Amino acid sequence: MATSASTTITTSKPQPSQVEMQTSQPPRGPVTATLNFYAPPSDNSAPFNHVDTPPAGLPQRNFSDSPKQVTISDVRDSGASSFTLDNDAFAILQDQSPSSSTIDFTSNSSIEENYYPEIESLLLKHVPGSKKVIIFDHTIRRQDPSAPRSPVQRVHIDQTAVSAAVRVRRHASSEAEAEDLLANTRYRIINVWRTLNKNPLESFPLAFASSSTLSDDDIVPVQHRYNSGFVGQTAAIKYNPGQKWYYISGITSDERILLECFDSDSLKEGLQVKGGRVAHTAFADPRTRPDAEGRESIEVRALVFGPWDAHQDQPCGL
Repeated sequence: MATSASTTITTSKPQPSQVEMQTSQPPRGPVTATLNFYAPPSDNSAPFNHVDTPPAGLPQRNFSDSPKQVTISDVRDSGASSFTLDNDAFAILQDQSPSSSTIDFTSNSSIEENYYPEIESLLLKHVPGSKKVIIFDHTIRRQDPSAPRSPVQRVHIDQTAVSAAVRVRRHASSEAEAEDLLANTRYRIINVWRTLNKNPLESFPLAFASSSTLSDDDIVPVQHRYNSGFVGQTAAIKYNPGQKWYYISGITSDERILLECFDSDSLKEGLQVKGGRVAHTAFADPRTRPDAEGRESIEVRALVFGPWDAHQDQPCGL
């Protein structure tokens, strides 16, 4: 009888794997959270930011934040295919094949040798009209005080029209190729973002605004200074209640976010391209559980070239 009672109690309990499934699901649906927008320098000087440790006597950046409460919609409620690069400057790719087991995401050389080719193929497949890809860098972000880069909790765009042209000239194989690409192709800068977490991401997810809801007046060019002497340009973003913000709840390692930071077609009249300037930021979801796994992610930045007339987006596959 004792054995029978013990058996009954054991089989009536959920198995450990079932408990894990029940407790590991991240929050879903829309959320209201704080996003940090641009506040100008107190002396009204031109804004700048130092990528590395700044020279003696200079601040990391000379502008500050303006925190705002923003409603952020869940892409999963609308469906990933509702968004396109041409209209929103972001697109979601789902059900992507696992990356090669040879990739060591703690090694820059391994990422460049083994992950970059995967990203090049992905962009050529999923960006309409793309014919050539030049990958120029990547960033690993970890939610760890000792990590070189952590999630950025400030609304920004990685590139501007000025810095995009500089990037083409800097990374093309020759001056002649650069001028040909600038004059005769549609050129874009697209980041490919993914989580490196083994479980669905909950902590510090990425928020991004539809480019079609961003006003020209919202965008503030910022000098992006490197210790090497190279000066790029990013953009800070002023708050505008007309902006529409999104995130992907519980994004997994088989999903990718394409973030289009610049598109030369967006500067051409008559093409109806509203993309090319995706404002984005990490944010603290107030629903995040205290024991949630810290975020690990990688973003790979690439120049993507295609013909001028390839501006009709096809929905990215689910």
